[in-house]
Amino acid sequence: MDKKRKLAAAGAGALAVAVALGIASTADAAASTLGAAAAEQGRYFGTAVAAYKLSDSVYSGILDREFNMVTPENEMKWDATEPSQGSFSYGSADQIVSHAQSHNQRIRGHALAWHSQQPGWAQNLSGTALRNAMVNHVTQVATHYKGKIYAWDVVNEAFADGGGGGRRDSNLQRTGNDWIEVAFRTARAADPGAKLCYNDYNTDGQNAKSNAVYAMVQDFKSRGVPIDCVGFQSHFNSASPVPSDYQANLQRFANLGVDVQITELDIEGSGSTQAENFRKVTQACLNVSRCTGITVWGIRDSDSWRASGTPLLFDGNGNKKAAYTSTLAALGGGSPTSNPPVSSSSSAPPSSQPPIPSGGCTATVSVNQWQGGFVATVRVTAGANGTNAWAVTLPLPSGATVTNSWNTSRSGNTWSNVSYNGRITAGQYTEFGFQATGTAGTLSPTCAAS
Repeated sequence: MDKKRKLAAAGAGALAVAVALGIASTADAAASTLGAAAAEQGRYFGTAVAAYKLSDSVYSGILDREFNMVTPENEMKWDATEPSQGSFSYGSADQIVSHAQSHNQRIRGHALAWHSQQPGWAQNLSGTALRNAMVNHVTQVATHYKGKIYAWDVVNEAFADGGGGGRRDSNLQRTGNDWIEVAFRTARAADPGAKLCYNDYNTDGQNAKSNAVYAMVQDFKSRGVPIDCVGFQSHFNSASPVPSDYQANLQRFANLGVDVQITELDIEGSGSTQAENFRKVTQACLNVSRCTGITVWGIRDSDSWRASGTPLLFDGNGNKKAAYTSTLAALGGGSPTSNPPVSSSSSAPPSSQPPIPSGGCTATVSVNQWQGGFVATVRVTAGANGTNAWAVTLPLPSGATVTNSWNTSRSGNTWSNVSYNGRITAGQYTEFGFQATGTAGTLSPTCAAS
């Protein structure tokens, strides 16, 4: 699609009259934000959203101003929506959906079936019992949100890394090789109006893994299995840069008759190098007519699961980075020279730097509790010297049992960094989380850094 098409009518008589009368054109206004500029290109520009952060006025201010698509980070996953078998919990996900609808934003559902972040009861199932549980879960969740979801990541990360190009070994895969097909057919029956996507990482260029996904999509299309789109997560850093055949890879999937979407974009780095990489990815999407949109995985650098790599479009204070400017420009938009205010409830200006802890690190926790279980999200903030590694001591109340965790390594009551999130610059933070049965009570984490 021609990226300049939104301006093609600029010389037309009606628009000329409007300009002459001093009426600001919709296109001119639209070009000042990511979502509106993308919409002028027939695409969306979205972000991943955490429900508990919606009360942060800087966070929600940027969300509401810049993005026209949202993806819940964790709130629609199996562990959050069906914490005990047959008992569904939609509170946090519904909060995100309601917020999006009130701001005219569409929703990408993420994710119906995945080997990770399963509730403990599902992890303990196998065979026919697990297959039936998956079918029921997909049916119930997709039905609950019927008519509200633009596209579902029906199945997430089902292929293995490495040169083999085969399916990932998981409890779902061991129910039978047709489990992905069954999930897609079930989702279509539950919500015929939603686009159904397969989503994965390390498939951004042509390799054994992306070839295996390609073969599956080709097979599904030939047999009438309902699949409408393929999501490319696009997590990039210096060790895994934007591949030279990125656009060509998107195009070959589009040629199968599916939409392609960039679903979890983040690019570690800073300055002009990072800006150029974001521009390159954005332009690649624009150059593929069936690339329908881009989602970045978080709003500010401090919201990222890779916070120490500063991989997003806004810094920790919510200020636009060079990468924002290059992305907006690639979309054909133009940005005001200053950041508009995003908070009126605080006496501090939006660009003020929060106090940096004097110690090695601090830890705070937020909890999403339901009957019989909870999810805890722990934020680790680096002190004045930053961190190379960190460990959080977090005793659990009596009766609580951890069933799943992410972005951390656990030994008893000690939660420590994994390979990608140990290094945090001064004043920045990373987050990890876990799911547990029981009641959270009062959780009091302490942090030590090296």
